[in-house]
Amino acid sequence: MEHPVMLLVWILGEVGLGDFAHTYPHVVHSLFFAAVLIVLGFLATRKIRMVPGTLQSFFELVVGAMREFHEGTMGKKGMVFFPMCCTLIIFVFFCNANGLIPGSFSPTSNLNTTLGFALMIVLLTHVMGFKVHGLKYLKHFMGPTPVLAPLMFPVEIVSHAARVVSLSFRLFGNVLGEDLVIAVLVLIAGQFFVPLPMMFLGLFTGFLQAFIITLLAMIYISEAMEDEH
Repeated sequence: MEHPVMLLVWILGEVGLGDFAHTYPHVVHSLFFAAVLIVLGFLATRKIRMVPGTLQSFFELVVGAMREFHEGTMGKKGMVFFPMCCTLIIFVFFCNANGLIPGSFSPTSNLNTTLGFALMIVLLTHVMGFKVHGLKYLKHFMGPTPVLAPLMFPVEIVSHAARVVSLSFRLFGNVLGEDLVIAVLVLIAGQFFVPLPMMFLGLFTGFLQAFIITLLAMIYISEAMEDEH
């Protein structure tokens, strides 16, 4: 949800970009988090040490756990997508959790942001399908036997189009719902103590939603790259 006062929007308003910031707060906060993650990544990797510091240790822990999970899900052939999937889960989690900070905004509580993620995943799925299989990729839409192809093809097209709706609305609805619940608790119970359990729950569900969209991206791409049986 949009908070009454958003710090980044106010700052941009002070430097003459207020109209853009108020109209597209999800874009402003998405770009902000992209910049933050780039800076953190640079700081963590500019001086790699045998005895890592705090930031390097944190990133090694996150990336190591994600790498193990990614390889177990997509196999060694799918490791080419590891940078994208690792970036996706971290970026989406940061965007989800941002709404818990007073005076901030969750970019993923805007349907335009989640729709962008969904389109990227679905389009990449089919691009990789055609890249790996060529025109034979169309057999994925034909069903198990040629006799069923006229029936299965339109059903599969609708099913794959529905992935865009499913991915975008699932993430959008969950994040927006969390922000609304926390905002209502703050209004009813004040800004201390009572909303804290919901904020911890928001962190957990924010990570869970980031994990789900990344896992689905892995599954969709893996399915497109598999041979049709």
